[in-house]
Amino acid sequence: MPKLAIIQMSMTSFLEQNLEKAEKYVREAALEGANIILLPELFENLYFCQLEREEYFALAHPVEGHPFLGRFQDLARELSVVLPISFFEKAGQAYFNSLALFDADGTQMGVYRKSHIPDGPGYEEKYYFNPGDTGFKTWKTRYGSIGVGICWDQWFPECARAMTLLGADLLLYPTAIGSEPSEVETPNSFQMWQRAMTGHAVVNSTYLAGCNRVGNERVETLEQTYYGHSFIVDYTGEKQAELEGGEGIIYAEMDFANARRFRAGMGFFRDRRPELYAPLMTLDGGVR
Repeated sequence: MPKLAIIQMSMTSFLEQNLEKAEKYVREAALEGANIILLPELFENLYFCQLEREEYFALAHPVEGHPFLGRFQDLARELSVVLPISFFEKAGQAYFNSLALFDADGTQMGVYRKSHIPDGPGYEEKYYFNPGDTGFKTWKTRYGSIGVGICWDQWFPECARAMTLLGADLLLYPTAIGSEPSEVETPNSFQMWQRAMTGHAVVNSTYLAGCNRVGNERVETLEQTYYGHSFIVDYTGEKQAELEGGEGIIYAEMDFANARRFRAGMGFFRDRRPELYAPLMTLDGGVR
C-alpha cells in the first residue's frame, strides 16, 4: 500500500536554508518508506503575502530554468517518490501561486495554478497572484491518482469534488494558515480548517491531507503564527495522524482499492444530479 508523508516545517527568509531543510525532511520520509511526500505551501520563503510590496514579485520565477524545481525533480527520481512542489511562478506578465508534481521517476506530470485567491488582513494574495487558469488537476502517478489544491482551495467543496471526478484517490492541500489580526481572528481556527477538509474526504470517500507551515514569521512590521496541525484522514474521515505544534513528519498507509470499493458502495457519485447544479455555474446563484 502507498505510504503518505506530510512535512510540517518553519521557514526563514533564506532560500537555501529552506531548501536544505525541505530536502532533509524528504530524505528522512523516504527512509521511513514514504512513497508520496508533501511540503507546505510556498516553503521557499517566509509567507510574504502578509504585506503588499512590489519588491516581493522578484521572488517569482518561470518553470523553465527554475532555481529549485529541478533539484526536487532529481530528488523524486533518486528516491523513487512522488513530490508535489509549491512555488511562486512568473509566466510572462502573470504571476501564479503554483505547484509542480514530480512522479517517482522524476517525470514532471504538470503544473497546477491555485484557483481561489484569498484577500484579507495578513493574506494579501490577490495583490501578487493571478487566479489560476489550469483548472483542477488529478495526476496518475506510480503510487496512485492524486489531486492537489493549494491552501484557500481547501475551503471550496467544488475543488475536491472536481478532483475526485477526475479520478483522485488522494486529495492533498499544501497550506500557509495561522493567526490573523484580532478583529478577524476566529476561535478554534485550526479545528474549522480541519473540519472543512475532513468533510471533503467524507463526501468524496477519498484519503486527504492538509500540510501546514508552523512557527512565527515576521515580515517587516507584521508577524503571524502558523499553527501547524497538519493531518491525514482516511476515506471515512477518520484521522490517521496529526502533528499539532513543532516541526516534523506524519505518516499514513493508504488502501486505495478498498477506498474505491467503499466509494462505489456509498453511492455518492451514482446519485449525483448534474442537471440540477446549474446555480453552481453562476456567481449569484441565478439560472439563466
